[in-house]
Amino acid sequence: MAVVGAGVVGLCCAWLLQRKGHRVLLIDPSLAAPGLTQKHALAGGSQRSGSGAALGVLMAQVFHRSRGRAWNLRQQSLALWHSWLQELAERGQPVSRRQGLLWLAAEPEEWQRQQALVAERQQLGLALELWDRERLSTLQPALPAGAIGALHSPLDGQIDPPAAMAALLADGRDSGLTTAGQRVGAIERDGPGRWRLLLEGGEVVAGLAHVVLTAGLASPALLQSLGSSLAMEPVLGQALALRRSAPGPWTWPGVAVWRGLNLVPRPDLGAEATFWLGATLEAGSRADPDQQARLRHWGDAGLDWLEQASVVEAWQGCRARPVGRPAPLHEQLQPGLWLVSGHYRNGVLLAPASAAWVLEQIEQTTPRP
Repeated sequence: MAVVGAGVVGLCCAWLLQRKGHRVLLIDPSLAAPGLTQKHALAGGSQRSGSGAALGVLMAQVFHRSRGRAWNLRQQSLALWHSWLQELAERGQPVSRRQGLLWLAAEPEEWQRQQALVAERQQLGLALELWDRERLSTLQPALPAGAIGALHSPLDGQIDPPAAMAALLADGRDSGLTTAGQRVGAIERDGPGRWRLLLEGGEVVAGLAHVVLTAGLASPALLQSLGSSLAMEPVLGQALALRRSAPGPWTWPGVAVWRGLNLVPRPDLGAEATFWLGATLEAGSRADPDQQARLRHWGDAGLDWLEQASVVEAWQGCRARPVGRPAPLHEQLQPGLWLVSGHYRNGVLLAPASAAWVLEQIEQTTPRP
C-alpha cells in the first residue's frame, strides 16, 4: 500500500500501518533529502507546509463540546499521543512534550464559560481546574494583567511537530517503511481491486491494494481525474519565535492561551528565554502584516518582557479546510482509496486518531490469509 503525503497525518498513518505489519510506501517530495531531520522538516524559509508551520498545541480536554465525533477524536488522539511518545522514546526516538495548558480569561463572559466547562468536565472525571487572578500573579514571567482567571488543563499541552515527524519517520524506516521523495501526478485504477500512482518523474508505482491520500491542499487535484469532487480552501497561519532580553525562569504550567493566540515556552531549544507565538487565522494564502503585528504583541497583552523580546524567526503555513463540511475528512472514496485530509487547525492533535481510523478500515476490508 502507499500513503501519499508526509505531513504529520501521513507520517502517523504510515508509521502505524508499518508497525502493525503492513508493507507501506510513503511518497512526498519533502522526502527527497537523505534522512529527514528536524532541520529538514523546517526548511523552506518563511513559507512552510501546514505541519511544518504548526506549533503543535494539543487542545483536547478544553474542547467546548463534551460529545460527538469531534470530541471523541480529540480524546482518542490525546491518549494515543501519550502512548506513542512513550513507545518512540523506548525505541530511541524521544520527542519532548510540554504538559499542561492555561487558557486565560480576558472577559467576564469567557470566565463564566470556563467555570461552566470545568464543572461539566469534572463530572466526567477530567482534572480541569480554575485558577484565580491571585494564583496567576505568582507565575513568571508575568501574564497579562487583564486576565480575570484561567482554566488549567494538565493533560493538554504541546509537542514539537518537526521533532515528532522526524521521530516517526526514523522509527518507521527502522521497521521497514520505504519512502519515495517524489510528487504524485495522478492516481489511476490498475485493474480489479488495484491502484497505481503516476509520479512526476515518469515512474509508476503499480499493483497497490490501498492508497491513503493525506496530501492536504494537493488532494483535490489528484482526485479530479477519478471524478471525485473535493472542495478545500487554504487558511493561512503566521507564527513567531522570540527571545527574551533577560533570561529567566518559566513557571507557567505549559502553554498559555490569550485571546485565541498561543504562547509556547521552549526551553528545550537551548535557552529559557526562547518562546513561540502563534497562530493567526487568515483566509487564503497571503499573509496580513497587521495580523503579524497583533501576534507580535500577543494581542493586547501589554507585557514589558514581551515588548522587549527580539524576534528570532517568522514563518507561515496554510492549513487545509474542507468547504461546507466538518473537519477532518475520513472517507473511503472507492474500494482501496482512502481520503484522510482537511484537518484545518488540528492536524497535529488529530493525526493519531486519523491513523487509527485508516488502520481499522483497511484491516476490516482486507481478507485474512
